[in-house]
Amino acid sequence: MLRTAEANKYEALSPQVEETGDGVGVGSGVNQLATCASGEMFDNPKPYRKAQKRLVRLHRRLSRKQKGSANRKKAVVQLARAHKRVADIRLDNLHKLTSYLAKKYRVVVIEDLQVKNLLKNHRLAGSLADCGFYELRTPSRYRERRQLEYKAQLYGCQLVVVNRFYPSSQLCSRRGHRQKMPLCQRVFRCERCGLEIDRDLNAARKLHAAAPKPLQRSSQES
Repeated sequence: MLRTAEANKYEALSPQVEETGDGVGVGSGVNQLATCASGEMFDNPKPYRKAQKRLVRLHRRLSRKQKGSANRKKAVVQLARAHKRVADIRLDNLHKLTSYLAKKYRVVVIEDLQVKNLLKNHRLAGSLADCGFYELRTPSRYRERRQLEYKAQLYGCQLVVVNRFYPSSQLCSRRGHRQKMPLCQRVFRCERCGLEIDRDLNAARKLHAAAPKPLQRSSQES
């Protein structure tokens, strides 16, 4: 905010936009929070996994305190602070990612997946929830999709949401050949043209290709 000397009021400064790209497809995974069609990858900080031992210790300490005692109240506060720290790290990372995408690109293409169904896979549910994957690929009531929507408006960026039934992970980004891709397979190996590429990068490129035709001229490698 900027305070003027004459009117003694506050005026909002226009946001600083560092726009350098036309458009980009963005895919999400477990190891990488987001992967762009341009090749940029954003690490998943995994705050819950890193804090898990401390949280377990605090839970155990809390269970040993006598109910109604002052020590139990202190233990409750300590546990709540630890959980809040995990949530704050995740939220801060989401803010930085969405701000970067909205400022740099004119168009951001994401996929509207049914993450609720993915979370039913108990082997991946913890990792998906820890990286905030459900917040990027679900309706606007969730945090990261909501962040992308309002930041896109703020910075003059267009957010394109591809239909959830578009098989971006199963299509070759070079030739368009479709094949089965189980979640445990992290490298896409095309059975037809022999392309070997990271699963999330391949999906991001297909999402970019699914955007409106004028936007398919961005820095996508063949």
